[in-house]
Amino acid sequence: MAIIKKINNFLPKIGKNCFLAENSVLLGDITLQENCTIWFNAVLRGDVNYIRIGHSVNIQDNVVVHGTYKKHPTIIGNNVSIGHGAIIHGCKISDNVLVGMGSIIMDGSVIGGNTIIGAGTVIPKNKKIPSNSMLAGNPFRILKEHIDSTEIKIIKQTAGNYIKYAKWYKSS
Repeated sequence: MAIIKKINNFLPKIGKNCFLAENSVLLGDITLQENCTIWFNAVLRGDVNYIRIGHSVNIQDNVVVHGTYKKHPTIIGNNVSIGHGAIIHGCKISDNVLVGMGSIIMDGSVIGGNTIIGAGTVIPKNKKIPSNSMLAGNPFRILKEHIDSTEIKIIKQTAGNYIKYAKWYKSS
């Protein structure tokens, strides 16, 4: 069973049909909407600021989601996939975003919708990434300013795949 802990009088709120891996950790002021999946060793710390997560979001193995004390909450939109080992810290991620494995998104940054962030990308503090972008690198650079409908379909399909994968675990 996942570790779900009340911190500063806030207990995480978990929406319908969510999957929480046995060793995932959710602490404090966190709200997950329906159909979210939190995978193995993921840590969501809503202790110093709140975390709000939309529907159909997957937070994969070894991801850390945290806020900045009294400054930046973390807000994640709908249909977002956050790849293995990413760090999401005090930022806003809009709907339909794919965050590649090992990426880091820092305090005050805002990621526009329909965006693909390549594996290992680092987005420093207070950066504004326009919608429909594809970016990669450390430091990041925008590779494509207007992704196409096929790439948007991949983002949405990835989010849907994790709902399917969670059913495998729920039924075993």
